[in-house]
Amino acid sequence: MTTIIITVSFLLIIIFFIVLYNGFVSKRNRVEEAFSGIDIILKKRFDLIPNILETVKGYMEHEKETLRSIVNLRNQALNTNNSDEKLNLNQRLNNAVGSVFALAENYPDLKANTNFLDLQSDLGEIETEIERSKRYYNGTVREYNIAVESFPGNLIAGIFGFPKKDYLELEEQNQRELPKVQF
Repeated sequence: MTTIIITVSFLLIIIFFIVLYNGFVSKRNRVEEAFSGIDIILKKRFDLIPNILETVKGYMEHEKETLRSIVNLRNQALNTNNSDEKLNLNQRLNNAVGSVFALAENYPDLKANTNFLDLQSDLGEIETEIERSKRYYNGTVREYNIAVESFPGNLIAGIFGFPKKDYLELEEQNQRELPKVQF
């Protein structure tokens, strides 16, 4: 009888650990899926930027260096596989594109150009999608981190190498402010 109780107890403990482990795998995959969603939206944004620049180019001849730097940032972001670097480059690109839109205020013909207005609207929609995706990502990271840090999950996480994930945040104070344009 005690052998049966010990065997059943052992099996229950094994099942418990299997369920915990599978939960971590599931949560980790949700975090990776959430980041993949951000990556897809960033790709849409990267594809839109050349159209914006092409529209702006004719109006902003003396701003060619600004436009060149945006193209370089876009290409770097497209060609990197490092997620942290991609997010950093995306933030720099976001600031640069914001500067172009701020500069556009000085060009009444450009501000009235329907292509430019449509592209600006599309970019605004993509920015909204990026923000939603970041919120979803941070939510999945929160759930994952709770599981990693809570007992008894922290034991399984430590044994099987499920590290805590970082939230997507604005890193520097100047990224929290609107870009300033000076001539």
